[in-house]
Formats: sequence, structure tokens, C-alpha cells
Amino acid sequence: MKRSFQIGSAFVGLIVGAGFASGQEVMQYFTSFGMMGTIGGIVTALLFIFLGFTFARLGTNLKADSHKTVLYYIGGKYIGPILDIVITFFLFGVAVVMFAGAGSTFNQMFGISAAAGSVIMAIAVILTLLLNTNKIIGIIATITPYLIAIIFIILIYSIFTMDLSLAEADALAREETSATSNWLLSAFLYVSYNLAAGAALLIIMTGNERNKKVAGMGGILGGLMLGVLIILIHIAMLFRIDIVGGKEMPTLELASQIHPAVGLLTAIALLGMIYNTAVGMLYSFTVRFIAPESKSFRPAVIVIGILGFIASMVGFTTLVGSVYVVMGYLGFALIILAIAAWLRKPVRK
Repeated sequence: MKRSFQIGSAFVGLIVGAGFASGQEVMQYFTSFGMMGTIGGIVTALLFIFLGFTFARLGTNLKADSHKTVLYYIGGKYIGPILDIVITFFLFGVAVVMFAGAGSTFNQMFGISAAAGSVIMAIAVILTLLLNTNKIIGIIATITPYLIAIIFIILIYSIFTMDLSLAEADALAREETSATSNWLLSAFLYVSYNLAAGAALLIIMTGNERNKKVAGMGGILGGLMLGVLIILIHIAMLFRIDIVGGKEMPTLELASQIHPAVGLLTAIALLGMIYNTAVGMLYSFTVRFIAPESKSFRPAVIVIGILGFIASMVGFTTLVGSVYVVMGYLGFALIILAIAAWLRKPVRK
């Protein structure tokens, strides 16, 4: 069970980033639909559990050790290259969202301009990629329980300080910007784009796990934790929609309402997750084109990092509502192909 929990926590670590932990994604994909967003959260939890299990078992069956190998296996020689290209460039898009998220966090918590905050994160990520190419980033599974604890504190605060009736909260929530026009489509899209970014890594992560039950349970636990986090964040924001409405960092706003110290701890945790995700995504994007040992790797990292920072100037909320939605639709193909691949016999190595 310990190994399964590690796999599940790592899976959560892959997906939890600026948009998720800040509450901005949950706001656009769930809370903006009011009470129906709660049902959407339950649907999302069930999908994460099932697909987490599916991808984890697929990784074990394939003994996957390559991002490219996985995509070509589930997509074949025709669709595989398309998936490879789309997901590779989406990695860059996620890194851009992380830079923008860092800017919003620094601005809301420390009063630093969003542009300066994005610059700080971009420099930190670029320096990390320049100084350590052997082991760029380790998935910090221990951050997941810490995040759940903070969300529980925020939830309890929201419940006991709620000034609105559920009807009033529902009405106010529906005034917020939604990523899609329908709560059910929103739930499916949310799962889709998250798995598009994290599924390949989950498969590779479970590739060395010989015990299929351990891998499968890891996927289930990861999906369950993700689902629980989404529902808790959604309920907390719905209950205090009068406070978080229109905020770029809703959970950070709620944490700061409890106590400045809680807000600071939340901000530090959020920045840590943004940093890890940005480093992992930008590294994965760069090495897809240039080998780490190549002389052109470091110059490429600098150029790509600068381009990512420039792109982040579009704004965090705008990026969450556009980049992720587009990838969500494309991710449907990945999910369907992965399930089909799991149902057939794995390749013998």
C-alpha cells in the first residue's frame, strides 16, 4: 500500500499546478456552474479514478520507459506522431501557464508586480535547467498530504464563516466566467486536458513496477485524491463566493482571510508546485528536440524560457481558460486510444 500511495501522490504532483491549487481552474470548470459544479466534481473524481487505474496498468503492462514509445504504441505509426507533436507543444503551454501563475501569486500575496513575479520564476526555472540536467526534478509526493491539509483548513473556515444562503451563493457563482457552456462537458474537458499532460508520465512512472495490483491501486488512489481535492476546493469557494469572486488566486484569498500566516504557507506551497511543474514541463519540451548533452541545449533553454515568459504576459486567467480548453478537446483522443490500448494485449518486450 505504501508504494501505491507513493505512485498516487506522485500522480497528483504531476497534475497539481498553478491553476489547480490556486483554485482558478476549479472556479472556471466547476464553481462557475454553482451547485451543479458539485455533481461535475463527482463525475470528474470517478473519471480520474478509472483513467488513473487504466494508465497505471497500461504502463506496467508495457514496461514503458519512453514518452515517445508510449504514444506510438497507443496511437500507432499514424496517430502516434500526431499525439507526440500535440502533447509536446502542450508541455510548453503548461510551462507558460506556470509562469503566469507565479506572477499572479507574487502579486496577490507579496504585492510584487505580476511581470516581476513571472520573471523571478522564469529565471529560477532556467537556472535549474542550466545547472542540473542529470536529474532535473524529483516528484515530491509528500507535498500532496500538505496540500490536502491546507484545503481542509480552508474548507472548514468557509463553512463556518458563510454569510450567504446556498441559493445566493449559487446565483453569484454562475456570474463567474466558465471554461465551457455545460457543467458535464466541463468535467470531461477538465479530466481530458489534465491527463493529456500527466498520463504519459504516469505510464512511464509505473513502467518499472512489476506488481500490476500495486500500480493499479496507485492510479486509483491518485485519481481519488485528485477528485477529493477538486470537490473540497469547489465547495470552499462556493460557500465564500462573495469573497473569492473575480480573484485570480481564490484559494490564496481564502487562506489569507483565515490568517496571514496561513496565506503565507499557502503561497509558499503554491509557488513550490508551480516551480516543480514549470521545470518538469519546460525540460520535457526542450529535450524532445535537443539532447541534454548537446552544446545547443543550454542556449535553447534560455531562448525557450524567455519565449515562455513573454507568452505568459497574456495573463493567468486568460491562459487557463484558453490553452487548457483547447488541449482538453485534443486529450479526448488520447483517453480513447489509451483505453483501447489497455484492452488489447500489451507488446512483448
